[in-house]
Amino acid sequence: MNIENTKAQMRKGVLEFCILSVLKEKDAYTSEILDTLKNAKLLVVEGTVYPLLTRLKNDGLLIYRWEESTSGPPRKYYGLTEEGQTFLQELNSTWKELSDAVHLITNQN
Repeated sequence: MNIENTKAQMRKGVLEFCILSVLKEKDAYTSEILDTLKNAKLLVVEGTVYPLLTRLKNDGLLIYRWEESTSGPPRKYYGLTEEGQTFLQELNSTWKELSDAVHLITNQN
């Protein structure tokens, strides 16, 4: 069994939750989102994040706006919709329950 495949699947499973969490405080453009994920040691590539942002937007969880940049082309800033905020709250609850359950199971003798 390849541990790297298992680790990649675990990361993919929480990526949506992490992206929504990054956007809960302030709008961000894709490079900022990627940097935040990478700084947290969540290894992701642009090719994974762009389709996910599009899907989250199409699902009504994100909105975007274009903003001029002083150093290059305009940037697309993503933010949470009201539905996205509610969805994130539900994911937070689910994550806590799941995390507690895994912690309980993995720390038993």
